[in-house]
Amino acid sequence: MSFVCSRPKLLCRILLSSLLLLCVAGTFAPSAPAADTLTVYSGRSERLIKPVLDAFTASTGIQIELLSSGTTELVNRLKAEGDRTSADLLITNDAGSLELARTAGLLHPLNMREVERAIPAQFRASDNAWVGLSGRFWIVAYNTTMVKPDQVKSLLDLADPKWKDKIAIPNSGSEYLQAGVSVIRASHGDEKTKQFLQGLKTNADSQVYQKSSQIVDAVAKGQVALGIVNHYYVYRHLAAQPGSPIAVLMPDQHEGGMGAIMNVAGVGIIKSTKRLDSAKLLVEFLVAQAGQKLFAELDKEYPLHQDVKTDPALVDRKSFRAAQVPLSKLAELREPTLTLIEQVGLR
Repeated sequence: MSFVCSRPKLLCRILLSSLLLLCVAGTFAPSAPAADTLTVYSGRSERLIKPVLDAFTASTGIQIELLSSGTTELVNRLKAEGDRTSADLLITNDAGSLELARTAGLLHPLNMREVERAIPAQFRASDNAWVGLSGRFWIVAYNTTMVKPDQVKSLLDLADPKWKDKIAIPNSGSEYLQAGVSVIRASHGDEKTKQFLQGLKTNADSQVYQKSSQIVDAVAKGQVALGIVNHYYVYRHLAAQPGSPIAVLMPDQHEGGMGAIMNVAGVGIIKSTKRLDSAKLLVEFLVAQAGQKLFAELDKEYPLHQDVKTDPALVDRKSFRAAQVPLSKLAELREPTLTLIEQVGLR
């Protein structure tokens, strides 16, 4: 099917996205009470998750009340609220946070064949209390006019003094940074990780950002040569500005390298929910091909369902290795990682 639009480009993109949502929603239509409403606590950016939830509502009639905040804040809120919480599901951008919620007894274990068929075991909890939805890789974004891709082999290379004042990094509160450093610690040990963090702090200096999109903008504008972000921030930037001089380098693929650092966005059903059947329908939608296609096509993430294709603009998943640190270990690694980050004085 072809779609020709003579309207302004922004309006065309909106129309195309709307058509995509309607087509995808039509492929998944379970029956559910029309008046049902689910409350979702979400640690993901609303603009990334809301289109997927809107497609679920269009398909089922189940309304979604979305409460968005930082993942750590949401987990702490769930602990404080206990069985009184209004939340039915928790969606986060970090497997470590989901595992912390599971070990705190906040999540409902699932026995769903749909989940086990769709999502490989390494991307979900041992009892399916949380389920990965989409993959993201911590990559090096580089300005193509300032850096050649063979100049960086590993994330650890960014601590080299030659990159002084030439890199941009997330701040110490970033869950992406915390998870990434945890994988580096598990792969290389505390001492080497500490040296890396010290070099990173020196080289970035004041180029420390709260938002990954700010890092991508700094690299694209040539304010810095390199930055560390999740891959999809670069691809979404390129989708909006195709001529921008920025590209993705998938690090640590050399012999002896740890592999690219992977994390997943995921979902868990709150243990005390009174709407378990409807909550299961949402999980089923998110792991099925319909939901997975939305994560791939709208958000530029790697789908976890093996039958859903990755956006062709992304680096082919079969062309690179991922680090072998289990996602479930990110929870137990977090506290000592935070201590190390604090010792180094990253801001």
